[in-house]
Amino acid sequence: MDAGNLQVNDIVIAFMGPTGSGKSNLIDTLTKQNKSKRRAGDKLESCTSDVQALRIRHPSYGDRIVFVDTPGFDDTHRSDMEILQLVGDWLEKTYAADVKLAGIVYLHRITDNRMSGSPHRNLRMFGHLCGNRAADKVVFVTTMWDKVKQSVAEEREQQLKTNYWKLMIELGSKTNRFTNTEQSAWNVIKPILAEAQGEAVLIQEELHDLGKKLGETEAGKTLYTTLQKLLVEQKATLRQLADQASSDPNLAAALESEYKRVETELEKTFKSIKKLKVSLPRRIYLFFAKKARAHSVALA
Repeated sequence: MDAGNLQVNDIVIAFMGPTGSGKSNLIDTLTKQNKSKRRAGDKLESCTSDVQALRIRHPSYGDRIVFVDTPGFDDTHRSDMEILQLVGDWLEKTYAADVKLAGIVYLHRITDNRMSGSPHRNLRMFGHLCGNRAADKVVFVTTMWDKVKQSVAEEREQQLKTNYWKLMIELGSKTNRFTNTEQSAWNVIKPILAEAQGEAVLIQEELHDLGKKLGETEAGKTLYTTLQKLLVEQKATLRQLADQASSDPNLAAALESEYKRVETELEKTFKSIKKLKVSLPRRIYLFFAKKARAHSVALA
């Protein structure tokens, strides 16, 4: 469904989180998709590479409920910058049409034994994309409870609540569990449906109301910093591979493909950084320009 087909009184619920966290599976369960029509699978490869909106019919809400599936910032088909552009564009278009999100469901695998890498990066980006004013519209949901020992899962859930999600919870965010049942799926969005009152997220206000470019938003600046660190790591990896190849001629051929892969990734990272970079005159202008009502939330 295109953003232009949404109505002002629609109850729009966005699903966000890392690739493989169960976004598509939760939506499939809510919409009662049978196995042949399900988009979700067992692989960690992304099955959502675009923003996908799906309108459903509900006995109490008619056809007002719209589920929005979004790709994670570790998508297997697109770069993080492309994902931010994709999600930002969709959110800006809906906001321009006076359609606000009634809620955001952020998913996290309870099977992850620590908050690092992709889950950490996704959560940080989410805090800067969402902001504080929409925090009470967020439900943090843990998934894959059937794949880990109950006591271990409960301990990890508590760590998420007291450490990584703490700031958002203090601002009104809720938590829940999805256990692959239809009942648990509806329990996740129950508080959102009960209120059904939309609120703008920070990036919508920045892009539409303040006319900022993607790299000037809080989410864009966070991604820029992340990519700069990644660029340093990739350069170090290339130097290490080159040193290994020069010291062992027999190893050179075996390392060639890995060197080319890292070199390609470095080039992509450099291009993304270039697109997100904000010029000094523009930074000075933004320093004195009107500020957003909301502010970002530094998670994790």
